[in-house]
Amino acid sequence: MQLIPESSDLTYYLNSSRIIDFFHPSILKIAADLGQNTSSEVALVKTVYEFVRDQIQHSNDINAERVTCKASEVLKQGHGICFAKSFLLAAILRYLAIPTGFCYQKILNSDSKLVLHGLNAVYLKSTGNWIRLDARGNKEGINAQFDPPREILAYSIRAELGEKDYETIYFYPDEEIINTLLKYKTLDKLLPNLPVEVF
Repeated sequence: MQLIPESSDLTYYLNSSRIIDFFHPSILKIAADLGQNTSSEVALVKTVYEFVRDQIQHSNDINAERVTCKASEVLKQGHGICFAKSFLLAAILRYLAIPTGFCYQKILNSDSKLVLHGLNAVYLKSTGNWIRLDARGNKEGINAQFDPPREILAYSIRAELGEKDYETIYFYPDEEIINTLLKYKTLDKLLPNLPVEVF
């Protein structure tokens, strides 16, 4: 699939915000820790990606009650749903000067309902290309990896079932997703009310 950046200006993909709050002390510390002793841009992205994928749990997988949103909150609580984990990954990588955007898929969930799924794309200066990566978190049946130039995502799209890849790489997360994460404080209230389309 041909990815389409929302902007050709990479500086848009390096900005902080109220959600991608990479100047928070906890983000600064983890970024410094993860950035040590990495031999290349690819190694740096892999280290940060695997930290968020493996050390930050998917809220649904651990039956967490609380909803997290801001990157620093996701880091503090140690969990988030796919969108929230993508915010944390973007915050750390952006602080480390790796252009990072937001991508979406529409997938069938365990209840056979079409839902949005959030992931990231990073721009690798060493190759001059964007590549998507999915920090959702691995479990039985899901084995996402960072192995450029290959994309190994959590979900393979089944178009015949109505699933869909969105080709745009957004520099800011979908505002409706953010507002929904901030509105609902518990996971049982959040999940039935998540947006099902990118606006």
